[in-house]
Amino acid sequence: MNTQITRAKDGNVTAEMEYVALSENIDISVLRRRIANGSAVIMKRGEILTGIGKGLRTKVNVNLGTSSLKIDPDEEKKKACIAEKYGADTISDLSMGGDISSIRRKILENTTLPITTVPIYQTAAEIGLENMANDDIIQNIKDQAKEGISSFVFHCIDINTLLALKKNSRILGVVSKGGSITSAYMIINRCENPFIENFDEILQILKKHDIVLSLGNTMRSGCIHDMRDDAQIGEIRKNMALARRANEEGVQVIIEGVGGHVRADRIAEYVRFHKSLSDFPLFVAGPLPIDVAAGYDHIAGCVGASIASGAGADYLCYITPSEHLGLPGPEQVREGLIAFKIAAHIGDSMKFGLDEMDRLLAKERAELDWEGQMKYAIDSERARELAPSEGPCTMCGDFCAIKIMKKFT
Repeated sequence: MNTQITRAKDGNVTAEMEYVALSENIDISVLRRRIANGSAVIMKRGEILTGIGKGLRTKVNVNLGTSSLKIDPDEEKKKACIAEKYGADTISDLSMGGDISSIRRKILENTTLPITTVPIYQTAAEIGLENMANDDIIQNIKDQAKEGISSFVFHCIDINTLLALKKNSRILGVVSKGGSITSAYMIINRCENPFIENFDEILQILKKHDIVLSLGNTMRSGCIHDMRDDAQIGEIRKNMALARRANEEGVQVIIEGVGGHVRADRIAEYVRFHKSLSDFPLFVAGPLPIDVAAGYDHIAGCVGASIASGAGADYLCYITPSEHLGLPGPEQVREGLIAFKIAAHIGDSMKFGLDEMDRLLAKERAELDWEGQMKYAIDSERARELAPSEGPCTMCGDFCAIKIMKKFT
């Protein structure tokens, strides 16, 4: 099957490339070359197209989904609708409790955004870590591919990476759920990673449906005192090699990295190191630059994500106030999403320069035009709730600086 990559490598411009180039204000020939070499991808679901990668706006993903301890399909649908309403670029359904296929259908039926899943979640939840086999994992991938999933996450650590982890002294070992499930499967069955062993077959499934491959970040740090180590470096290099193989086969790839917990002064350095090895789009979860922001991790994460995006990260996975504490509710999904949309905007201003939306809002603010400002605010509903209907705000009242200077100059 012809995919975006194969057509780009043949020198052909697709309707999807034309749409993304226009929406991102990028030259179509430049975008085609970047699709061909893997530095940009187009995630697609129906008529909805999301460009991610070099020279494109930083995108934001929203995680949602049930757990074994909290199963409320209607709430997951509500969270998905909130994610779409408030401007998420993609949604990841990470459900591991209840009727997972039914929950996924409910999310698909009520949204239009590209959906990402981690197939081994459903396999482990329904069959069990100790009972599942390679065939179960592959069948789950095939089934979800037919449903119209836009991207799959696979954690491709190998035996050498696990051995490297054993040699390092971490406070928190593996904090990636998908990575821990995959690692446990390897240990239980005394085998190599099932995604690596079956990589060629998996690529053919992805190629058939033009699904984006997201290579997971198993070895990310779980706290800022767990520094980058040999296990992290080994996973990065392994993911790079797999990404190149996938690209050669015509499969679009995103690499997850520099996520988790990274001290603020190291975030930009780590992003640039990652980008020095390859130009594949970089997906970052967080990162959290401190560990003590429990209950406010979306704010700490916004700071880390701003730095990461400004340094070159292409795609952010949001964090909610509930991070490390529990499954987020609908309002926490909104809070986390808005925080990371702010981070993406800050990062883009660092990468691409001043933004026109900021200038337009500033002009409306200079005129004390509250409704005009709402048009350009990232969350216009929240801003409208806090703003007066007319005149200066209650912060300054009659002594509003803008009002005073308009009167006397």
